[in-house]
Amino acid sequence: MATAAREHWNSRFGFVAAAVGSAVGLGNMWRFSYLTAEKGGAAFVGLYLLFTAAVGLPVMLAELTIGRGSGKSPILALAHYGGARWKALGGLFVATGFLILSYYSVIAGWTLRYAGEALIIGLPADPGAHFGEISQGFGAFLFHLAFMGLTMGIVAGGVTKGIERVSVVAMPLLFVLVCGIALYAATLDGAGAGYAYYLNADLDNAFSMDVLVAAAGQAFFSLSLGMGAMLTFASYLQRDSNLPNESLIIASADFGVAFLAGLMVFPIIFALGLSADISGSTLGALFVALPKAFINMGGIGRLIGLLFFLALVVGALTSAISLLEVVVSAAVDGLEWTREKAVIVMGLMISMLGAASAWSLNILDVMDQIANNIFLLGGGLALSIFVGWVMDDPLAEVAEGASGVRWFFAWRQLLRWVVPAVLVFVLYHSVPTTVANIGMLWRGE
Repeated sequence: MATAAREHWNSRFGFVAAAVGSAVGLGNMWRFSYLTAEKGGAAFVGLYLLFTAAVGLPVMLAELTIGRGSGKSPILALAHYGGARWKALGGLFVATGFLILSYYSVIAGWTLRYAGEALIIGLPADPGAHFGEISQGFGAFLFHLAFMGLTMGIVAGGVTKGIERVSVVAMPLLFVLVCGIALYAATLDGAGAGYAYYLNADLDNAFSMDVLVAAAGQAFFSLSLGMGAMLTFASYLQRDSNLPNESLIIASADFGVAFLAGLMVFPIIFALGLSADISGSTLGALFVALPKAFINMGGIGRLIGLLFFLALVVGALTSAISLLEVVVSAAVDGLEWTREKAVIVMGLMISMLGAASAWSLNILDVMDQIANNIFLLGGGLALSIFVGWVMDDPLAEVAEGASGVRWFFAWRQLLRWVVPAVLVFVLYHSVPTTVANIGMLWRGE
């Protein structure tokens, strides 16, 4: 498909909303706040921001630069700048998006079910038992299919009439919901204990190996890097877009939602005396402790629970849209399929792969570890090497639309030295655990 025929965003806000939607997902709503509380509070936040500046933003700007410059999906974009031998990296991005969406939509299906139940029949009396029943099996598979169908319908509408139209409504709605619930949580008796737990300043453990790996990994994962989503969305940008500014806005919005989510979740949990339910499990906070808290609130709890799970659905949907778009765009560009055919074929294939996660939480967990601890980090490492060392004059490409920026040289040096060092460090500490878990699943342990 010729570049001239490629769709473009109708507005800058449309692109930013879609890109923020890609970055802001379920991980922002529970993973960031949980890690913050468990790994040093304010100290973890400081490390996270440091790694975002040193690793996350440089890689994001690299993806945006390649996407806008080539005007192509990941496989052809890498070939455009590096030749055929770099198609494999683009293929890894597409495969990563394919894999992540297959199990992510299962988790998103849970949020869809909880939102529907909160609206129609109310939240379950025993959230722990209920989650055990609905998180695996035929019901989980059906809601996985329902969520995939919703995602496919939006992506089939195209960049402007589908993705952009939904994103410009969904992202402001998400911010309003999160801010509204956080403000309500601040009024609860005992909310202060939740804030204290969330933002404790544990400087003694802040620079332990475990915390450093978690902060670096979260800074990379939370921005939807290493899967080609930002690259793909940038391929629909006009040439005069200011990529550094867009990167800062996306990263700031992503952090803002993640930080606010903690101000929303922990005061509610602690105000209702349910702090023990979050120990040892991020899912425990999201699908067990919070529903218990909403039930204990009485009548207002049903409304707050509905709004909370609606926010989760919105965040999950905007991220899923970007994941499917990576795969669809690659099929449209590389196989010359129509968008409708690509959505149907690839969407059904992803749905079929997701069936395994719908029937087994162990499979879901291992898929998540493979994607996050190996594919995303490996893809980001290769991309930083590509732009830092292989790509011809990326500084000229990124400077278009952003002339006068003096730190572009530092950007390439970060990609050459700092980003690879940090990602190798995280890979070194995460891959052995992932491989061990794969072995345990294979042996049926």
